[in-house]
Amino acid sequence: MPGTGISLHNRGLNFVLTPGHANQVGPRKQPMHTIIPAFVTRGGQPVMSFGVMGGSMQAQGHLQMMTRLAAFGQNPQAMSDAPRFRVENGPVVNVEAHLPADVVQTLRARGHHVQVAPADSLEFGSAQLIHCLPGGGYVAASDSRRDGQAVGF
Repeated sequence: MPGTGISLHNRGLNFVLTPGHANQVGPRKQPMHTIIPAFVTRGGQPVMSFGVMGGSMQAQGHLQMMTRLAAFGQNPQAMSDAPRFRVENGPVVNVEAHLPADVVQTLRARGHHVQVAPADSLEFGSAQLIHCLPGGGYVAASDSRRDGQAVGF
């Protein structure tokens, strides 16, 4: 919107009219939102660029991707395809249908309120990434939950 400093996009809905609020609409402001691409470095060198689309799932998906890389050393495609969980307000932990049943049982035994989402649920986001190989070169991955693809040239 020329002259206002506001760029309209699908996350502009996060602006509010409440005076003093961090997301109050105003000139030269950008809304706080969940559009958060990630870039990982180690020792000042690039390791991976990635993103998990899906609104409030993005930050949770980023954490789960990083855990799979740092703690488990999974390959990029395994990281993007692995079952995810989602926690929103309240005590419920939503999990994907392909999370192993023994994991669901363990979570319930520990007192978590687990809800298994339908197999076709889109609430767990979609990941795409490019991983830099230690010896040079790249590996890309695209989440099999959606119709994206990883292509290099």
